[in-house]
Amino acid sequence: MKVLGITGWSGSGKTTLLADLIPLLVAQGLRVSTIKHAHHDFDVDQAGKDSYRHRAAGASEVLISSARRFALMRELRGEPEPGLAELLARLTPVDLVLVEGFKREAHPKIEVWRADTGKPMLQPDDPQIIAVASDAPIDGLTVPLLDAGDVAGIAAFIRRWLADGDAAAAAATGARRGAAE
Repeated sequence: MKVLGITGWSGSGKTTLLADLIPLLVAQGLRVSTIKHAHHDFDVDQAGKDSYRHRAAGASEVLISSARRFALMRELRGEPEPGLAELLARLTPVDLVLVEGFKREAHPKIEVWRADTGKPMLQPDDPQIIAVASDAPIDGLTVPLLDAGDVAGIAAFIRRWLADGDAAAAAATGARRGAAE
């Protein structure tokens, strides 16, 4: 599975970009999953529902299933928060996993940066950032600058990145095969 982060500071437009990108990539035939990191306590369950009552009663995991979907909730109950690698291992394989958050983890990322957030760019200090999507020109970038408003252009960049990775993997496999012969 290929993993690509959409990173940036709060308020930069990461979630909006992801919500616009996903249907474009899916329409182009990619199977896409997402992982979102939350920095605060969150709940996907509703008080009073059976699954909530099971969790509140002390169940370590609660799996809810219907004809349309299933959801697995796991209470950490003092265990350390799982890292990105552990979470990725739990996903069904797809063509691309888009990760929102986990900006300190080492995986390729596109930074969404807007000057009006008042925050500095992450890119100068993160060698894993392969491009920056912004609503303004940025001088001195060492990675491609993408127009944050051009979602189709960003999707095309991602498709090229995926293809380049496949080409590099094929070349490396061929080189290993040739060396072994």
